[in-house]
Amino acid sequence: MIAATTWEPKARISTAAQVCEILRDAIITHALPPETRLSEIETAQRFGVSRQPVREAFITLAAQGLVDVRAQRGTFVTRISLDAVMDARFVREAVEADIVKLLAADPDPALIADLQDQLTRQADMTGTAAPDFIQADETFHRTLAEGAGKASAWRVVVAMKAQMDRVRVLSSQHFPIDRLIDQHRALVAAIAAGDVAGAEAAIRTHLQGILADLPVIRQDRPDYFT
Repeated sequence: MIAATTWEPKARISTAAQVCEILRDAIITHALPPETRLSEIETAQRFGVSRQPVREAFITLAAQGLVDVRAQRGTFVTRISLDAVMDARFVREAVEADIVKLLAADPDPALIADLQDQLTRQADMTGTAAPDFIQADETFHRTLAEGAGKASAWRVVVAMKAQMDRVRVLSSQHFPIDRLIDQHRALVAAIAAGDVAGAEAAIRTHLQGILADLPVIRQDRPDYFT
């Protein structure tokens, strides 16, 4: 379960949203693995909050398919839904393909410099824990969306890709992070060169990697999947 010391209230963000964010991250990184039972009372005590924001957080997580409220039994972390993973990958690829085409059609030197700096920091993370790299990867892709003026579209993607992110964490634990960084480099190079077709091909290759990884991960951790 999540330690109470991780709770750092933030101004202008509701308590329920903050509890939800912490629990969501814990589920995605498998700090809370599938079938973990979540107690409303115990969670409220750990965070030092009332039960109401915890209840609201559970409702949001259930809507995202991350927890299952079972009558007379309690609330449990769900197993990973393969259908949800594939749907999220399909939508994400379609959105991000258009995003990188926009960026490559009119390369922004400031954005390219930012992305290059991120690539340098990512290279320093080789051998690091998967959750740490996943956060850097998230920043990289959000930067692409914001650079194209599509921050709202990115928020839509984030809202539906939780199950895909759970697989990506497992993938990073099984396969070298170097591969993902090399794919990021290829994408940035294509954008910087104004290569629209190359940028689209690079992002599709990057996001389709999960299709090859998924059977291996599922075979290794069958208890994590529906």
